Amino acid sequence: MNFLQLPDRTAKPRTYGLTSIIDLGTPYKELKNTLMDYSQYIDVVKFGIGTAYVTPNLKEKIELYKEYHVKPYCGGTFFEKCYFQNKISEYVNYLKQLGIEWIEVSAGTLNIPIQERLNLISQFVKDFHVIAEVGSKDINHQMGVSEWKNEIELLLNAGCDYVITEGRDSGTAGIYDRNGNIKANLISSLLEDLDYRKIIFEAPTPKQQMFFINEIGPNVNVGNVKLSDVLVLETQRRGLRCETFFMEEQASTILT
Repeated sequence: MNFLQLPDRTAKPRTYGLTSIIDLGTPYKELKNTLMDYSQYIDVVKFGIGTAYVTPNLKEKIELYKEYHVKPYCGGTFFEKCYFQNKISEYVNYLKQLGIEWIEVSAGTLNIPIQERLNLISQFVKDFHVIAEVGSKDINHQMGVSEWKNEIELLLNAGCDYVITEGRDSGTAGIYDRNGNIKANLISSLLEDLDYRKIIFEAPTPKQQMFFINEIGPNVNVGNVKLSDVLVLETQRRGLRCETFFMEEQASTILT
């Protein structure tokens, strides 16, 4: 029954308007119950902070996500650990054995030069969909606006499907200050020249999510969403929460 006029939402399989959740160890049975009800609102899942390496029943969880048409991948910290120990080939084989078709390239912990990341991406795109992340987890490492734009453009031109703007699972780094406040001027500058449909904005808290919905529209790509917040996020996207209640109609993205 649909009788309200609400902002248009893209439908699965989406290419934008993505909700990317972070899995930090959700038990299999709990996950299955949640996906049965809410998988229509989930597009991508990241096994965060290296948890994929120690998660029980990982293969079964990956298969469950794929059964519900949610794309799984391992977070950048796992990738960087493998890079640091010169285990990239082993990492690639590991992902293939698990049936994971997406790979993240990041430099959130290690200072991996952009050219080195581009070289790795040129290898990965032969076998994977690639997501790259821009920004550091170190709050003291500040990037200028031009550096943000340049890296995002280079990574997309190298063949990445999407680029993630760093925010951590705490929302206190990258596009945020140490108190979790959004660097609004940075976001505004990025949106001037870049296609928001190719950027996933890490926004782990409802307050941060609502900023991007009001700034960009209901079909903004949002990442690092907690599994327990999926329905709340969709409610926000539909203008059914106070803070997004009066979302202007032009904020709705044009469906393609």
